[in-house]
Amino acid sequence: MSCPICAKDTDVKYRPFCSKRCADIDLAKWLSGSYSTPSQDPEDMEEAAIAAAEAQRKPH
Repeated sequence: MSCPICAKDTDVKYRPFCSKRCADIDLAKWLSGSYSTPSQDPEDMEEAAIAAAEAQRKPH
């Protein structure tokens, strides 16, 4: 099995990654939302539009 970040061989200690560095890179992608997929659900889009409009009205 190869590391999903850099394609090197995995290390049992960090499986499925090769190192702590690649595991941390993957975690950062999860936390930043890089792995998210956009929703095509009209209700989700409406809720996002409402939230964005409310955020613009609030003073910062």
